[in-house]
Amino acid sequence: MPMRLSTVILPARRWHDGGRDAWIRAERLDFHTAYTYDHLSWRSFRDGPWFGAVPTLTAAAAATARMRLGTLVTSPNFRHPVTLAKELLSLDDISGGRITLGIGAGGSGFDATVLGQEAWTPRERADRFAEFVPLLDRLLTEDSVTHSGTFYSAREAYGIPGCVQRPRLPFAVAATGPRGLRLAARYGQAWVTTGDPRVSDAGTPQDSWEAIRGQVEKLGKACADAGRDVAELDKILLTGFTPDRPLESLDAFVDFAGRHFELGFTEIVLHSPIPDSVFAADERVFERIATEGLAQLR
Repeated sequence: MPMRLSTVILPARRWHDGGRDAWIRAERLDFHTAYTYDHLSWRSFRDGPWFGAVPTLTAAAAATARMRLGTLVTSPNFRHPVTLAKELLSLDDISGGRITLGIGAGGSGFDATVLGQEAWTPRERADRFAEFVPLLDRLLTEDSVTHSGTFYSAREAYGIPGCVQRPRLPFAVAATGPRGLRLAARYGQAWVTTGDPRVSDAGTPQDSWEAIRGQVEKLGKACADAGRDVAELDKILLTGFTPDRPLESLDAFVDFAGRHFELGFTEIVLHSPIPDSVFAADERVFERIATEGLAQLR
């Protein structure tokens, strides 16, 4: 399968002051998918503008025509499967079947406590995720769902008329632990990783590559245990969280993408540059990578 190139557009600009233009530019640059974060705030952007993922994607669906759109990633931290399913059905309809749901267990940051609860432990996040994903799968594929679970309930939750994409819009499951990888193997159409955070600061690009190779091997085992061919899953690498610097130059990107293509990755995701932030980068290099980067791999 050939490599695809996608981007993340953070919801950090007013729609009529650069926000809309970013999505139109992404389609003009022929990115496969433009994702956005589904957070209520995020790290160093917490004290600045930040808009909701679903309204932003709705507007992006109206402003674009071909490019796929999605979250990277949605989590149970402040979402409920019933209401999320209704929003996803609506997004998939408005976009004409162009939505991918990136979904993960969530972390311990601002989103984890903003509703007033204590942050869940890693085990509690995994427990909720293990119930969240199968229920969301049902809500997006069945006309009516009733469920009484440990964390989530649904009573005659209707999903009519269903997704434009059949049997439902694709799930891209972000996971590195055994329970999350099992969910990816069973319910995912794609798997997402950001690399290994243990080597992001002090490690080398080679350390990161080795760690990611280990993750890919564990995904393969999870798929084998589920009776599924791992080749059926797209493998998505969200950049910006490893020691690599693929946006430094076209050559740096080509080297980075080539090394991860060897591991079986089918999609590389780059953050659209944001000045004076952790995602600052040269716009000219970014656009050159978008227009020439994949051609250099062939």
